[in-house]
Amino acid sequence: MTEPLTQTIQDYLKHIYALTENSQAASTNDLAARLGIAPASVTGMVQKLASANPPLVLYRKHQGVILTPDGEKAALEVIRHHRLIETYLVTMLGYSWDNVHEEACRLEHVISEEFEAKIAAVLGNPERDPHGEIIPTAELRMPADKSLPLSALRPPQKAVIVRVQANDPPLLRYLESLGLIPGAEIEAREYSPFDLNLTLAVGQDQVLSCVIGVTISSQIYVELHT
Repeated sequence: MTEPLTQTIQDYLKHIYALTENSQAASTNDLAARLGIAPASVTGMVQKLASANPPLVLYRKHQGVILTPDGEKAALEVIRHHRLIETYLVTMLGYSWDNVHEEACRLEHVISEEFEAKIAAVLGNPERDPHGEIIPTAELRMPADKSLPLSALRPPQKAVIVRVQANDPPLLRYLESLGLIPGAEIEAREYSPFDLNLTLAVGQDQVLSCVIGVTISSQIYVELHT
């Protein structure tokens, strides 16, 4: 768009990106659920984004919405801001990983590109944020992610946690109490096909163990040991 993107538009693009990372179009109902607003309002905004100059999304009724290259670039810029801010808050200001999301949501829309570059430089151009989420590059490209959900792990596979796809503070604190944080070594000890529960040994010494269900294991991503 010729004029600066508003915070509302940036939020739309960010959420559309998240819903379409698996290459499927995002439905207006799913987008409405993420934004907490009525589907009719979402449809109106999506139509506006599709008719922008240049178009930020492609939208077809009953077929969903995807980002155009311009829309994806704008979304990745906001995501880069957010994840760099979270990293800065944890690394430099002593915030905990469960207490940065809302702060980053407020700041991601207002920092300048110069400020973003200085944050990245001070942090040593990190590749991941405190939750292990990949930070888009300065060229606004998203590096490939080869991780798989922890829910796919089966005994006796071993893996390392690389990212946690969650923002809920109580959940993040719970995962930390179990040792299920990025960088943690884990081994699948037992799997129940009836309730999809996984029993895990956690840590290099594997003294800790826990049982988690699929609601949690589907939000944790790992890389397998070869």
